[in-house]
Amino acid sequence: MFLEKSNKVGMSKTERKAAVALSLVFSSRMLGLFMVLPVLSLYAVDLQGSTPVMIGLAIGAYGITQALLQIPVGMLSDRIGRRPVIAGGLLLFALGSLVAAYSTSIEGVIAGRLLQGSGAIASAVTALLADITKDENRSKAMALFGMSIGLAFIVAMISGPVIAASWGLNGLFISNALLAITGIALLFTIVPAVPRIVSDRKVRLKDMAGNHWLQRLSLGVFVLHFVLTGLFMAVPASLETLAGLPREEHWWVYLLTLVTSFFAMVPFMIWGEKKQQLKKVLSGAVLLLTASFGLIMQWNTSLTLLIVAVFAFFMAFNLLEAVMPSLVSRIAPGEARGAAMGIYSTSQFAGAALGGVLSGYAMQQAGVSGVLMLCMIATALWWVISVTMKQPPIVSSMVLKLHADVPQDADQLTRTLADVAGVREVIVMLEEQVASLKVCRPQLDQAALRRYGDWN
Repeated sequence: MFLEKSNKVGMSKTERKAAVALSLVFSSRMLGLFMVLPVLSLYAVDLQGSTPVMIGLAIGAYGITQALLQIPVGMLSDRIGRRPVIAGGLLLFALGSLVAAYSTSIEGVIAGRLLQGSGAIASAVTALLADITKDENRSKAMALFGMSIGLAFIVAMISGPVIAASWGLNGLFISNALLAITGIALLFTIVPAVPRIVSDRKVRLKDMAGNHWLQRLSLGVFVLHFVLTGLFMAVPASLETLAGLPREEHWWVYLLTLVTSFFAMVPFMIWGEKKQQLKKVLSGAVLLLTASFGLIMQWNTSLTLLIVAVFAFFMAFNLLEAVMPSLVSRIAPGEARGAAMGIYSTSQFAGAALGGVLSGYAMQQAGVSGVLMLCMIATALWWVISVTMKQPPIVSSMVLKLHADVPQDADQLTRTLADVAGVREVIVMLEEQVASLKVCRPQLDQAALRRYGDWN
């Protein structure tokens, strides 16, 4: 764990810099991805071999390789470090963008989109953000990270059609490649360097997949992104056909609701962290998510009330996007954090893919109300599961500077430190003369721990 010395409450300067820097790196990639979404189905009809099925595959191909590769890429980042994996993923995204840009057939665009998706860096980026931030500040960092993605979505909805209208589909994909290269430059210039955690302890993938909390959080993010795609199936149609808002003006609804909902959810996130009530925050947000779909169903003929309902959705969405990955990173051991985030990210992309398919089917069979009902059922089932969950383990990170006279046998020292009351996890790095600990501070025997080292 990389921690800056600080006596202040809240995020340190290094943590803020890291959160902003990684947000810029990842949102530059997501901006390129999002810009394609509103125009690909319109411009791909002119490509050789284009059919509705092939166009749909071109849109979804990216998510296929993303879902397949999040876990192996996350595990690779545990072994060789986060930066090389993130840089390699951005290079693959840039290469795929160029393949799609210079293709004249729909098959070529599909191949490019599959290659874009193979740069599956979400798990490595979120793991790196977790490496740099303290446990008690991680939800704040994840909230900033999620907000940057939301803003990238808004910018993409506006800029994508403009770029495509001026330079066509190939110009749009070339801009994707340029954004990926920009992300690589940001990665090596403004993202703080983090020492890689080295440990002899072997954590198997099945151990992570079998973790009670990780299973439920992965199910949660699956449902969250399942209903997100449902929202964008139902709300645009409601805004245009029922509330009477022209499609070229939809962007300001998303901008308004995303930004205001972000600030509205912050007090609840802070309360959950300070009072150690993250389970209540999570369950409450899922209940609000469920209610938001009912509100959209009831209010979809009034623009003002529809905006209120969409605000409620994004308030719950932003809160869950901040809290859940923070919990995953706390539960996972440091040397397996990439693998854990890989499982979590895979569930996220799988939820989005299945949500798109089933929401499309619901729209075809029952219209907007069918999509909203599908989403209400999914979130209601999630709420039932969330209220039966146990309170997550409340632990915080600590870097112990080892005394010079401590045993120089890593295994022995690990066992000795693990026996101290309140210590939940130990990673000893003798080369740096430090031990990275996860502790339950109310139960921590500080006097016993100070026999082996000091901390700030």
